[in-house]
Amino acid sequence: MVTPIRWRTSIEGWIWQNSIDLVVYRFSKTLLFLVCLLPAAGLGWQWWHDRLGANPIEAISKDTGIWALRLLLVTLAVTPLHRVTGWHGMMRYRRMLGLFAFFYAVLHLGIYLWLDQFFLWEEIVLDIQERPFITVGFATFLILLGLAVTSPRAIVRRMGGRRWQSFHRLVYVAAAGGVIHYWWLVKADVRNPLFYALLLGGLLAARLLYSRWVTALLHRSGRTISI
Repeated sequence: MVTPIRWRTSIEGWIWQNSIDLVVYRFSKTLLFLVCLLPAAGLGWQWWHDRLGANPIEAISKDTGIWALRLLLVTLAVTPLHRVTGWHGMMRYRRMLGLFAFFYAVLHLGIYLWLDQFFLWEEIVLDIQERPFITVGFATFLILLGLAVTSPRAIVRRMGGRRWQSFHRLVYVAAAGGVIHYWWLVKADVRNPLFYALLLGGLLAARLLYSRWVTALLHRSGRTISI
């Protein structure tokens, strides 16, 4: 039988532990937010001090695009790392990382529309139609836009968990589109886009292997699971 003193001590300990966890979570989330802003802050500082080289527009456009792709791949890496480490708290940062990937994609597209094309919409439409890497990049942005719009919890509840999960698998299509966009942009020296392509391939392979393992594990019981 649990005595009142033990019960009270247990409740107080639970409250204390959860308070500590909440403080740690808020601090780490704030820290991650600031870290994700560092690339944008660095570009702003370099622009202000005229340290972006002979073609600052190209430098900003390239860096924002690369950071969008990097953060997108980091977002995709969260789930495999969670499965390997067993750290459930890691999943709480995935949404923020995905939204920051979208943030840098918005900057990347905004620089193209404003500083490169000066909002000349006829030229922009023609560019999208005639230059394959622009076509793929624009299509990738539309996918990211859809993923960002449906990221709030209220939208998740309205869509339903299974349908939302199915829709958000498009993040892999967006990542592949980002790699192709980068690859076709550089044309000659493809070492950097090849590196990101290999990372994406590894993440896709990890997902496929996990899916097959879970399917085989649950097949005996006749149950199904959405991976």
